[in-house]
Amino acid sequence: MNTSEHVTVLVTGAGGPAGVAVIRRLRQDGHRVIAMDCDTSAVGLRLADAAVVGPRSADPTFVDTLLDVASNHGVDAVISTVAEELGVLSDAHPAFEAADVAHWFPSRDAVETCVDKWKFAEVLRGTGIPIPATNRSADGVPGPWIVKPRFGRGSRDVFSVDDPDDLPWVLAHVPDPIVQTRLQGREFTADGLIDLGGTLVGCVPRWRTETKAGISTKGETFLHDGVNELVHATALAVGLTGPICLQGFLDEDGTLGLVEVNPRFSGGLPLSLAAGCDLVGQYLAAMLGREIDRTRLTTRPGVSMLRYFEEVFEG
Repeated sequence: MNTSEHVTVLVTGAGGPAGVAVIRRLRQDGHRVIAMDCDTSAVGLRLADAAVVGPRSADPTFVDTLLDVASNHGVDAVISTVAEELGVLSDAHPAFEAADVAHWFPSRDAVETCVDKWKFAEVLRGTGIPIPATNRSADGVPGPWIVKPRFGRGSRDVFSVDDPDDLPWVLAHVPDPIVQTRLQGREFTADGLIDLGGTLVGCVPRWRTETKAGISTKGETFLHDGVNELVHATALAVGLTGPICLQGFLDEDGTLGLVEVNPRFSGGLPLSLAAGCDLVGQYLAAMLGREIDRTRLTTRPGVSMLRYFEEVFEG
């Protein structure tokens, strides 16, 4: 393994906002980046030092492909930005160890708890963590409601329902639905990093001022001890370490409510990085066996983000 300051990192999920943010930050820090995605048109493939089109994680050749890429490109470490990949990669820990490729994947159980919204609600039930009433149907769930797929991402097939007469239609059109009481208040995301001992070492709460397709397009950082405590408690409850992305609501009376947690970097990561919290760099440092520098994981409140499109032309 390369022990110099700058290393070669393989980043998967190069087509998503999180993948693009990680690629850009690593290159900004002077690292060499190999980007991988299953989509030949993924924009992150154009932003890295080298690009590889590979299979999805459900493909039995997925892990072998990553290991081949690591061998062919002299990769020192691998970072996945796709939640659905992480369980497969966690199982492949011995193979990455044998190949001397640094990695830090959460446990399969933690990943499955985060990805499966029904399992997530069941695990947190009775912990005291403030989650909305949740069921596989509307039974016992006070309205107004949010209906969403048990397994879903990017706000696809998510419906907000006020009229109980609309529930049957919505439930019939959402794949494997779960029903939750719709939380009130101001929506926020918190990006964090949990060390291998389960301690929250960095956290950036940020308001989701505007979102499109589930991705924050306008936001502003803030400080809130209660949000930090919620992130830490949730990570401990699901057994998650590494990057964490928590979404919730803060009501006018100060009440917090948790919506979901992702075991990866978020699409709004650039705002957290701009606020001074070096989540990517310290995650990589720990992966390489270096000590996490908590002085680089502080955050400035009041940093805002306005997002816009940027084009890449070819041909």
